[in-house]
Amino acid sequence: MELGSVLEFLENKTILVTGATGFLAKIFVEKILRVQPNVKMLYLLLRAADAKSATVRFHNEIIGKDLFRVLKEKNGTHLNALISEKITLVPGDITREDLGVKDSNFGSWYRTIP
Repeated sequence: MELGSVLEFLENKTILVTGATGFLAKIFVEKILRVQPNVKMLYLLLRAADAKSATVRFHNEIIGKDLFRVLKEKNGTHLNALISEKITLVPGDITREDLGVKDSNFGSWYRTIP
């Protein structure tokens, strides 16, 4: 599969990423944000009790890493806008029923991601 076809495939897609703080997931998220800014949305499932702790983990364990340096340099002050527009944090736990997501709407919604 050629790079062009991968970029075309990711355009306007909604993607749920589990294990978002893991090594491969961080690379995946950074690469998509850097090369395919037309991705519709990235939902990042983070092991966390609530939205506040998910946000702290996201900033400390994902965006705060050197891996995102190029993306930060490329977007400058617009990085926060890009993150707000393209990333939704989902606190939960993959080992639990309905991914441990407390929002009852998400529990059924994740099964129907387009």
